[in-house]
Amino acid sequence: MSRTYDSIASHRVAFLGLGVMGGPMAGHLQAAGHAVTVYNRTAAKAQAWVQAHAGGACAPTPREAAAGAQIVFACVGNDDDLRSVVLGPDGAFAGMSPGAILVDHTTASAEVARELHAEAARLGLHFVDAPVSGGQAGAVNGVLTVMCGGDEAPFEAMRPVAMAFSRAVTRVGESGAGQLAKMVNQICIAGLVQGLSEAVAFGQKAGLDMKQVLGVIGKGAAQSWQMDNRGHTMVDGQFEFGFAVDWMRKDLGLVLDEARRNGAKLPVTALVDQFYADVQALGGGRWDTSSLIRRLR
Repeated sequence: MSRTYDSIASHRVAFLGLGVMGGPMAGHLQAAGHAVTVYNRTAAKAQAWVQAHAGGACAPTPREAAAGAQIVFACVGNDDDLRSVVLGPDGAFAGMSPGAILVDHTTASAEVARELHAEAARLGLHFVDAPVSGGQAGAVNGVLTVMCGGDEAPFEAMRPVAMAFSRAVTRVGESGAGQLAKMVNQICIAGLVQGLSEAVAFGQKAGLDMKQVLGVIGKGAAQSWQMDNRGHTMVDGQFEFGFAVDWMRKDLGLVLDEARRNGAKLPVTALVDQFYADVQALGGGRWDTSSLIRRLR
């Protein structure tokens, strides 16, 4: 999908982590006219990104990638991965100039967001937790939804730059609030996918043409993004794309940990998490999250 970029001031930025999300996100920043230096734990992937994006550069450590950058973006796997690229003598904070902003797109805990926000403040830096929704397709097409927590001034500074790969970038509260909002997002998705799985499996057992039925009910109150984008592929048993079960279980683990801390009751989410464990046991850890239906067949 081609992308038209608004005219905004060019920034010197860094991007840490070039997975299925980070690689395309960094590419949109480069295409929008920013000077992008990337870092990836596997150096060959960073070098390949530079080959594919004229004018981009790569660095051997997060510290060197972040040196001189006004904004440093990160999108890695989990809390520990995030700490490894941000903290320590080779971490991004060690290379950032006073007043620079680190924007973290990792789906991580609210605790680590608050920890890094406090450390950034101690160093004269800024930290914004900014997990994303929209999956790999959203990253590739530059239409992610970004939920941000942190101080207002650095948020306002990073927002127009992050719009290179987003359709909405919204501050939802103080440090950690972005991660908590992403947890709300994942709770909603878990319940929706399980409901859609049961509906499709039920309709097939009843002998209905489920593609036709989904086309009908998708025009009414049952409509959802999951139905529109995953319903027909669930009917066909196609699960080789999108957001992986392994990643969803990591996210739901964060949700359930937070619920234990704040006292929230999440009976459906806890159950769906166990259903995803069943899918993993079937060998589906890398299948799309819509593979929940496989348990019912």
